[in-house]
Amino acid sequence: MNIAGVQARKIFRSITLVTAVLFCALLSAQTPDGLTIKDKIVGRWVINEALSDNSDDQVEAAIKEGGGKVARRFFKKRAEDFYRGGPVEQELYDRISYDDVLTIAYTEPEFRFSYADNYLRVFHTDGRRRSITANDFYTEGGEDFSFANWEENALIVEARPRDGGFTLETYTLQADGKQLRVEMQIEPDSFRAAINLVRIYDRVD
Repeated sequence: MNIAGVQARKIFRSITLVTAVLFCALLSAQTPDGLTIKDKIVGRWVINEALSDNSDDQVEAAIKEGGGKVARRFFKKRAEDFYRGGPVEQELYDRISYDDVLTIAYTEPEFRFSYADNYLRVFHTDGRRRSITANDFYTEGGEDFSFANWEENALIVEARPRDGGFTLETYTLQADGKQLRVEMQIEPDSFRAAINLVRIYDRVD
């Protein structure tokens, strides 16, 4: 038996296996046109209400789960965006769960998420825990801040709103990159249960 030949074949198979694994990982991180989620997530997105959860319904579900009560309306229809517009320190919750348009810009490692009324989130994916924000410091002495990281084909964003609460947002692409799916776990400091919400956006540019 040629020991050197056997060892050479083992090394070759190992190299081939590693190469195949890396190649598959690269393919899984790409969309059909060869671009990664880092490339495709950039753009302007508009909410698809038909495919998204109703934010008010999910807020009410969290209120009930936490032992709270919601008003009975009987035959009166609930106003649209009924739970929007709480205290100023809860503005971030309103932006991510009610605003219809989201514009995303990315220059590694910095993200810029733009919402209505010039509300801007600036955060990073390089491990820093505290991020910069374009929104000024507020009279309460604090500011909203977010940080993020990549997990395979998802962007995971954590936020610490001014009220002392927490959000966990998972951004993925679907429909060949034409739709942005956002799964949210929103935990305002004043709530006893989390608001779980899925929003689907359509690409418009």
